[in-house]
Amino acid sequence: MQQPIYDVNIKAGSSGTTTNENGFYELKIPANTDVTIIFTHLSHKRVEATFNLKNGEEIEFNPVMKIEIEQITTVVINHNTKHSVEGVVSIAPAVLRTIKGAQPGVENILKTLPGVNISNELSTQYSVRGGNFDENLVYVNEIEVYRPFLIRSGQQEGLSFVNTDLVQNVDFSAGGFQAKYGDKLSSVLDITYRTPLKFGIRAEASLLGGSIAAEAVSKDSKFSGIIGLRYRDNSLLINSLETESNVIPVFADAQTYLTYKFSDKFHLNFLGNISLNKYNFKPQNRQTNFGTLDQPIALLVFYEGQEKDQYLTTFGAFKANYFPTEDLTLKLIASAYHTTEEEYFDILAQYRLGEVNSNIGDENLGEVEFSEGIGSQLTHARNDLDALIFNVEHKGDYKLDEESTLEWSVKYTHEDIRDRLVEWEVIDSAGFSVRPPIYDIPNNQPYEPFEGPLVAFQNVRATNEVQIDRLQAYAQWSKRSMLGAHEVFYNAGVRIHNWTVNSKVPNQDGVTSSTQTVFSPRAQFAIKPDWEKDMLFRLAGGMYYQPPFYRELRDASGTVQPDVKAQKSIHIVLGNEYSFEMWERPFKLVTEAYYKNLTDVNPYTLENVRIRYSATNNATAYSYGLDMRLNGEFIPGTESWFSFGYLKTEENIDDKGYIARPTDQRLKFGALFQDYMKALPDLKMYLNLVYNTGVPGGSPSYANPYQFQNRLPAYKRADVGISYLLVDSNKEYTTKWKQRFKELSIGFEIFNIFNAQNSITNTWVRDVYSKRQFAVPNFLTPRVFNVRLSTRF
Repeated sequence: MQQPIYDVNIKAGSSGTTTNENGFYELKIPANTDVTIIFTHLSHKRVEATFNLKNGEEIEFNPVMKIEIEQITTVVINHNTKHSVEGVVSIAPAVLRTIKGAQPGVENILKTLPGVNISNELSTQYSVRGGNFDENLVYVNEIEVYRPFLIRSGQQEGLSFVNTDLVQNVDFSAGGFQAKYGDKLSSVLDITYRTPLKFGIRAEASLLGGSIAAEAVSKDSKFSGIIGLRYRDNSLLINSLETESNVIPVFADAQTYLTYKFSDKFHLNFLGNISLNKYNFKPQNRQTNFGTLDQPIALLVFYEGQEKDQYLTTFGAFKANYFPTEDLTLKLIASAYHTTEEEYFDILAQYRLGEVNSNIGDENLGEVEFSEGIGSQLTHARNDLDALIFNVEHKGDYKLDEESTLEWSVKYTHEDIRDRLVEWEVIDSAGFSVRPPIYDIPNNQPYEPFEGPLVAFQNVRATNEVQIDRLQAYAQWSKRSMLGAHEVFYNAGVRIHNWTVNSKVPNQDGVTSSTQTVFSPRAQFAIKPDWEKDMLFRLAGGMYYQPPFYRELRDASGTVQPDVKAQKSIHIVLGNEYSFEMWERPFKLVTEAYYKNLTDVNPYTLENVRIRYSATNNATAYSYGLDMRLNGEFIPGTESWFSFGYLKTEENIDDKGYIARPTDQRLKFGALFQDYMKALPDLKMYLNLVYNTGVPGGSPSYANPYQFQNRLPAYKRADVGISYLLVDSNKEYTTKWKQRFKELSIGFEIFNIFNAQNSITNTWVRDVYSKRQFAVPNFLTPRVFNVRLSTRF
């Protein structure tokens, strides 16, 4: 029978402690660092264990020490349930680096989680539980990061901000998050970059680009740093699309995370990033076949012109950590984000819409034989944006006692945005210029000549200079205790957000200004019953606000509306976690039901990844659903999971009745499965599977969305990767070239293995005969093959 051992010496670096008569001990170790703890006793064999914990994370670790020479494997009695009680999903960095996709990174894994929907493999944007892309918070080492403003399609995006080669921890919450996180309506992605302990290099190359990351630490261990360089070329994917083109999509970035430890009480960190996206696009032609087997239809388009886009972003942040006592931590964070974005294009598209020859054996099989619509479209844009964002924040946490903690923050943000928007579109159908329906000019042709002016179908011209000052603060209290024999967790907090919008009036000297303030109370409660089955129940909710960012202030005409209110959501989440063993391996089933009641909603339209807001608060909405995720070792030594989600979200604009929101994706199924051959364990395989039912397909310009509620087809995609580990750090090699590597692997990937035809938006084309408008799908990438080489020194 195992008995507690008194007076065991426990040492971690220069600090240490001993166990009491009951075998209990408490030891504080540095966060985000690999720390080796040594357990020694005169009568027992020495035990060593290495940990790497996040700031504030706690675990209970009790090794089994034997008198004999042989040492029994250590036993963890109870792992910290901090993430479980907070409703946070943690993703292992090894999974991020192993599971690749058409758009590799954190988002590639997020799309397999319940409640997270990504229906565009070229994009890193995701919607969570009915929200849009702008409703998600992203933090790297407690520093909020931003995405470019003008990007309108996934193929322009390039790289995700998060560099997976630098990642140590990935935490994700799909709703009901604490007050310490910012003011968004949907989700939080909390990334921690690692602090290195020794020199190392990691490199990777594929047909889609490459990356290299290096890390080092000084001899006195005071200074450490990690740097990552990435290059991405999406030509392989874009050239597989239906539109034949000459395209040069080049994306590159450099990131670094540096740490200097002046003393045990004061640490200074720096996070830096520079990113360049260049997208040069010259479309040539396109043919899209759609319709039915009985009545096949094709859209044939010939293009002239080109598009040139460039997005240059720089980001830098300093973070000072001061530990005056063991119970008090003080932080000061200062960051700056700057982006200059250019979007220039002139593209003439001449199209034929007609019936397709479906006679098998005919030499003209598949060609358009009878044209139902002939026309052209000329689009023009000269859009420039320059945005500069400063943040200064003080954060702190104080441990009131062994079981409760108080956290607080005060943050000031200044946003300076200068934007020039020039876009117009001219549409010609069968030789006649199509006028926009917003002009109410009598037209009595052919009885009277029409003398109205020729106008573009769409014409947006605006110049905006906007400054936004924000003052945010929060305070929250967390406590663990016992309720009878049951373990409970409490968290309660409140946020306050005050912002002032100053907008220069175009062609005038005046400035319009608006100041608003919102309060956001939030709370969480979790209980772990003292049952034979390992269960945990969680209830979270609160009042969540999203004060408008610049894009939410700009209406369809490009004019900034400073009086736009913060969107408001009352959010309730009820969750359950059931941990169990199956096949003598650990598994966990997580179930969450949620409901959101939204008011002061700012309606928007969604085209690919570009969101256009109405800049009004004239709608209400709701979202509710159920998310389930089963994860565990389906194959020994590998983590896999299966996800299911049900969602319904609708909005009521101007009291016209409820219709589906652009992100109303009813059913979702996702799977991430890893496997290997027992006879050849170095040969590994992964399957990344996503099925999402279709979202509303949008509506033509100026059309009433209540009359266009047809949905896109379901999004079906499966990516498969096979890799072989040539060199493993756990093995010894006599071959000289293998001794130079710690790891070396080669892989082969098939994206969209079943060649599913997925579409992201519709192109609306007019039929001059029937006066109808056809929704022509814009298809995404078909089956694509890729090879990959990865190494670590």
